[in-house]
Amino acid sequence: MKHLVSINQLSAEQIIRILDRAALFEKNPNQRLLEGKVVATLFFEPSTRTRLSFETAVNRLSGRVIGFSDAATSSSSKGESLKDTISMVANYADVIVMRHFLEGAALYASELDRVPIVNAGDGANQHPSQTLLDLYSIRKTQGQLEGRTIALVGDLKYGRTVHSLIVGMAHFCPRFIFVSPPELRMPEECKDFCRQHDIPFTETSDFSPEVIQGVDILYMTRVQRERFVDLEEYERVKNVYVLNREMLTGCRDNLRILHPLPRVGEIALDVDDTPQAYYIQQAQNGLYTRQSILCEVLGIEP
Repeated sequence: MKHLVSINQLSAEQIIRILDRAALFEKNPNQRLLEGKVVATLFFEPSTRTRLSFETAVNRLSGRVIGFSDAATSSSSKGESLKDTISMVANYADVIVMRHFLEGAALYASELDRVPIVNAGDGANQHPSQTLLDLYSIRKTQGQLEGRTIALVGDLKYGRTVHSLIVGMAHFCPRFIFVSPPELRMPEECKDFCRQHDIPFTETSDFSPEVIQGVDILYMTRVQRERFVDLEEYERVKNVYVLNREMLTGCRDNLRILHPLPRVGEIALDVDDTPQAYYIQQAQNGLYTRQSILCEVLGIEP
């Protein structure tokens, strides 16, 4: 696998291989596997966890990092095309990790076929490295991926993490509950994907105790202000669902709460010290998963 552009391109066997390798890195994250390699991180859109975990992954594997975290500091601010940016950076790097605000940007960059491209998020489309760390977190907390019931809550219209998670879990017989306001419901193409792959799902706007008590994974998302053209619409829906500690009463013992972060108020602070809260560890798992991804596209085994 030269490029990681979409979770759709991965078979169940490839997913398990990446997760198994990530588990090895969790036991021993500091190795010299990328010694002599240069990884470029090109972030045309703001990021904290994704960028820092990729850069930490490179550093802990003894590689080097170049790139930018603000497109305003790059030649794209002067009007340079994405094609030229990728072509130039490929002269200096062995891998390019990129986040872009345009859907399809990572696919376009991969089609130039200069060096491996890892998609770190393209608009509201895909975020495959986040999906893989989510799958790693689900498997680690549940003991298996198969047969999990997962509630996806919040911004299901623009949330690239939930779109990708549906595809990634499709190999493992999941059941989904989609919880969102009508304005942010799951896109039809994602529901059609579930129907085509015989994945059972229900859709509701009611974030009820029955939802929380009936799932293994509660996947919370923030309402993404940056995706809204109409800010009045954002104001109407931004705080529609807030999870607090009291709402976890009667939940399953194995319930874990995931969130791609950052949170903006959809998980109250009193949830943080509950046994169900797993979003901080989930972010830490991103380090090991991204180490595995970099080795995957470079054909390196630990």
